[in-house]
Amino acid sequence: MSLTLAIAVGLVMGIAFGFALEKSRVFEPGIIVGQMQLRNFIMLKVFLTAVATGAVVLAVLNGFGYVKLQPKAALYAADIIGGLILGVGIALAGACPGTTLAQVGVGYRDALFTLLGGIAGAVAFSYAQPALSTSFLGQGGGRLIFTDLIGIPYWVGALLLAAALVAILVALEKWKPWRDEMGGDVDGNLPQGHSSSGSKMFAQPAE
Repeated sequence: MSLTLAIAVGLVMGIAFGFALEKSRVFEPGIIVGQMQLRNFIMLKVFLTAVATGAVVLAVLNGFGYVKLQPKAALYAADIIGGLILGVGIALAGACPGTTLAQVGVGYRDALFTLLGGIAGAVAFSYAQPALSTSFLGQGGGRLIFTDLIGIPYWVGALLLAAALVAILVALEKWKPWRDEMGGDVDGNLPQGHSSSGSKMFAQPAE
């Protein structure tokens, strides 16, 4: 794949991702904080859908030999500690790295501080990374692919993962329907004189 084609594909996929992110309303602080507090599961549903879709795409591409896997080494301590720090930050800010730009785009002024903090953190990590790599945080168990452990082709394992995630999504939707979590006026066509408690979930962007 040429560099020009790779950039074009990246732009198209970025636009598609941004469109889906906005339509799902996952970028809303109320949705994000609600997920972290286990009050709603819209964010989890969207992310599981993304993982399942990605697994199917990779299964097809890898199965037909179009792409090769390049797994990173598993760094257990770094993943656990970093994940906890990231989770705390998401809960406090009501945003994650992927949704901050969407929040900036719709006018949430506090998202600008989240964005600047993320950039500052990335710069700080780039300077600290050489030292961190020599500490216990840089120690891992090598590259690990689950399908290699159980002795099946990657594309088979990816399809099995996608099927399991779909089953989980169906169960989640039956337990917590997305319309109930999002609110009755999610489509902007709420009958006149009817109010929805779901609309209170979202913080209002700055005018």
